[in-house]
Amino acid sequence: MTWQATALTLFPDMFPGTLGHSLAGRALERGIWSVEARDMRDYGLGRHRVVDDTPFGGGAGMVMRPDVVASAIADIDLAGRPLVYPTPRGRRLMQADIRRYAAGPGVVVLCGRYEGVDERVLEASGAEQVSIGDYVLSGGEVAATVLLDACVRLLPGVMGSGESAVEESFSDGLLEYPLYTKPAQWDGRDVPEVLLSGHHAAIAKWRRAASETVTQARRPDLWAAYRAGTGQDISRTAGPCGDADRLN
Repeated sequence: MTWQATALTLFPDMFPGTLGHSLAGRALERGIWSVEARDMRDYGLGRHRVVDDTPFGGGAGMVMRPDVVASAIADIDLAGRPLVYPTPRGRRLMQADIRRYAAGPGVVVLCGRYEGVDERVLEASGAEQVSIGDYVLSGGEVAATVLLDACVRLLPGVMGSGESAVEESFSDGLLEYPLYTKPAQWDGRDVPEVLLSGHHAAIAKWRRAASETVTQARRPDLWAAYRAGTGQDISRTAGPCGDADRLN
């Protein structure tokens, strides 16, 4: 069954955008997934299709009206799909969330603009508020594209190798190990000798150590969670190796 994505947006021409290319684009052509962009301005008020207003309490910018957003949401058949609102105020979007979305029938993404969406409609709709990072974008469409791309690549038949998704960053709580390809020597730098050995067990051991080392160095938060989850002492050092809404 086709995995269905719907984007509620003021800029429907932004979809599929980059999702129409490469893996996601080919999967779109093959009918593995679909994306529909609903223009929220169609639900705007009056002859000018107004979708926003000034914030109560004062402040800069405009806020998307709850009645307009609610009408757009009500006109969609969620059919068991989660409603997700990307925002810097949301909890961090994790790979576990992506796997959950990809395992379901699809997702509906509410793309905010201006200063954001009225809190009351977010509460009433039960939207999941997620953030793709600690920075601010000019709208939710880019964050929606990130979310959808991450989901689509996990759908059956999209990726070429079943092992690809298993060995990627975050699949087991660690960042992915460093990658190398031909030539074996480049610019005075050599590929780690173990990767040329053909010894699968030794390669697997090296890659695990490399994943631990890079995670510890670059993402101490993930490293601590990984060590806690495996019951290991987080003070130990990993084995050596070479190396919206202005919403998001």
